[in-house]
Amino acid sequence: MKIAILPGDGVGPEVTREAVRVLSEVAAPFGIELEFTEHPIGGAAIRACGDPFPDETRIACAASDAVLLGAVGSSEFDDLPPAERPEIGLLRLRKALGGFANLRPARAFPALIDSSPLREEVFRGTDMMIVRELLGGLYFGEPRSAVGREAYNTMRYTRDEIERVARVAFETARKRKNRVTSVDKANVLEVSRLWRSTVEDVAKDYPDVELDHLFVDACAMHLVTKPSQFDVILTENLFGDILSDEAAVLTGSLGMLASATIGGRIDLYEPVHGSAPDIAGKNIANPLGAIASAAMLLRYTAKQPEAADAIDRAIDRFLDEGHRTLDIARPGENVVSTSEAGKLAAQYAVESANVAHAYHAV
Repeated sequence: MKIAILPGDGVGPEVTREAVRVLSEVAAPFGIELEFTEHPIGGAAIRACGDPFPDETRIACAASDAVLLGAVGSSEFDDLPPAERPEIGLLRLRKALGGFANLRPARAFPALIDSSPLREEVFRGTDMMIVRELLGGLYFGEPRSAVGREAYNTMRYTRDEIERVARVAFETARKRKNRVTSVDKANVLEVSRLWRSTVEDVAKDYPDVELDHLFVDACAMHLVTKPSQFDVILTENLFGDILSDEAAVLTGSLGMLASATIGGRIDLYEPVHGSAPDIAGKNIANPLGAIASAAMLLRYTAKQPEAADAIDRAIDRFLDEGHRTLDIARPGENVVSTSEAGKLAAQYAVESANVAHAYHAV
């Protein structure tokens, strides 16, 4: 596999370095051949060549099997026009890759259950995947305008756009607990009624997957009252943006969370957290979100679920053995640096892989 590495800004290079370390080390036991190339994006690219998404990076991404991104954003460039800032590089990257389905997992890590704002009995057992449509809806619908005292946006979807992301959700559910919750506002929105009817038609091709529907306001409520009921949540762009951020907060730290954008020409993987410039270069950032993103890369693009499982088990073991990065540490707990966390995760992933191979051999 050819993987384009885009470290980006702030803590991006630090956490991406550890994700590449884990990928490299866990690949060997499974016989996976990986080739990495590194390219600038965001503020780093502006410094290098004056463009947040240079042609060299675009061409390299197009020639790769997957892209692993660190983070984009730097206050250094706040005085630039909006169209020239680092964040535009990320938007141009996503457009170039064409991914239409954003996958955001959120689960209760047993060792961090006390870090959630929810009570333990409410949050324990939570393990969900939010599948958000990424290229349609209010963010992209036309017409749109802002003139004087009036502004408007258009929520628009076609049946084909809904169907393709729905199939991603149902296929994902088949690898999990075979449940899809489709979220809409079909009681008041014509677009949501099309969404619901299309999802129901797609569901006919997946008789083994249970489908239910929730209005978006009810879903937001259930996320904080009974999050463990969810397996795969499927929803449109705006609702998915809001709900996935709500779900992320429940886990206790953005540093733990991964994401994938799939369905386009090239798949994109990145941790949920931002560039965190205030802690950049201090070797204290949490790399587990980036490492979990690397596991998703192995699962969805490389089609290597056992290797992905080895990394996920390594993250659990890291936490279970009491290791903590600064963002998830409580007084008296063992705090490790970014690089130490990466070394431990790589070691545990390789050991998990070797145990799995020994088990299969028996």
